[in-house]
Amino acid sequence: MATSISAGDNFSADTSKHRFNTFYILGISFISALGGYLFGFDFAVISGALPFLQKQFSLDAYWEGFATGSLALGAIIGCLIAGSVSDKYGRKPGLLLSAAIFAISSLAMAFSPSRDFFIASRFCAGIGVGMASMLSPMYIAEISPAHLRGRMVAINQLTIVIGILITNLVNYGLRNNGADAWRWMFGLGFIPSALFFFGAMVLPESPRWLIRERQGTKAKKILNKIGDGNFAASSFHEIEKSLKGVVKTKFSDVFGQAVLPAVLVGIGLAVFQQLCGINTVFNYAPKIFESIGASQDDQLLQTVFIGGVNLVFTIFAMVLVDRLGRKPLMLIGAAGLAICYIAVVGMLCAHSANVSWFLLAAIGIYSLSLAPVTWVLISEIFPNKVRGEAIAVAVVSLWAAYFILVFTFPLLFEKLQDKSFYIYAAVCAIGFLFVLFKVKETKGKTLEELEKIMVKK
Repeated sequence: MATSISAGDNFSADTSKHRFNTFYILGISFISALGGYLFGFDFAVISGALPFLQKQFSLDAYWEGFATGSLALGAIIGCLIAGSVSDKYGRKPGLLLSAAIFAISSLAMAFSPSRDFFIASRFCAGIGVGMASMLSPMYIAEISPAHLRGRMVAINQLTIVIGILITNLVNYGLRNNGADAWRWMFGLGFIPSALFFFGAMVLPESPRWLIRERQGTKAKKILNKIGDGNFAASSFHEIEKSLKGVVKTKFSDVFGQAVLPAVLVGIGLAVFQQLCGINTVFNYAPKIFESIGASQDDQLLQTVFIGGVNLVFTIFAMVLVDRLGRKPLMLIGAAGLAICYIAVVGMLCAHSANVSWFLLAAIGIYSLSLAPVTWVLISEIFPNKVRGEAIAVAVVSLWAAYFILVFTFPLLFEKLQDKSFYIYAAVCAIGFLFVLFKVKETKGKTLEELEKIMVKK
């Protein structure tokens, strides 16, 4: 049943009120965001499995970093595949393909007979992660009305953190199941992968993609399901106008003079989200807590606490992102993380168990700010005609930065120990200045309105 929502300042001047089918919007957003859940699964499962994998495959610091980072290398390929598939065949086929890759790679990792086979399987899992990390937020942004878009895209981040929390709980529950417990940790990913695949089959195609492909009749039907007739008509007109004169885009168009400023901002945001350093806590929590003498049980229990804090603060972010705005949350995140990291160094130097409080505070700040808001901004700031290619460039940059972070952390931690976090504090200080001077607020504007702001004419 449609509910009446006053849009106020969230719509163009000629539109004051529309009716939206919020249940329909929520439903298709949650289905698409199942890709985020699997992202969270593959991202988090390595943390609980690493102590077992180290023994199973005799991993040193180099191979520990490479086994963890191989996901990111696959994700880079996945982003490139997703950009091509989503622009040629549509957003929906891309989501289906990523779900299939998730399912197959989960079983391959579970039955890995050797280190190299495992790393190759995790690389393949990364292809699915890369596709989902690009397509899920892009799809949600393209089907959501402006006043709901921030919260709807943040659903993708919510499912990521739910995936992280559930995976951490499962890992903790399997910790005493023998030397092969890690195989169950990875193999159980097949279940949500199958759910994602069958859910994606019922999704409608993105109306923006349909209009670009001159399938206006189908696009109008979907827009009429999302909102009332006035909303469908005005949205169709705005999308069509933004695509006027566009015949076919090339990848090189992403780096054209008009689009380049927005692309550079997107790349900067993506790289900052990773090099800020928080994913060292997500992926290497057992290693960090081992350095202060925690037992393996306590190490894995800390990952559960991390997942819980991550979930709670992501929910807060969903409430604030369309109220407080994108830029203020990003600034809070950058400054807060820098302060927390300096405190973490002090606690690790003292071998104090209180380090867990500062690490949890850092997780909370990140979950409230950089984690969801970066994905929201990346899904918003690019023009319709090159959105797929531009998001691919930004997300490839994100995964490249993630690989650098997780590959280098074991080596840095081995050399610098606790002082590693000074590096991430410095990155956060630089990121604060970047957001302050280069990022524009996008709250409450349609994608077509943002195009006029972000694209240099």
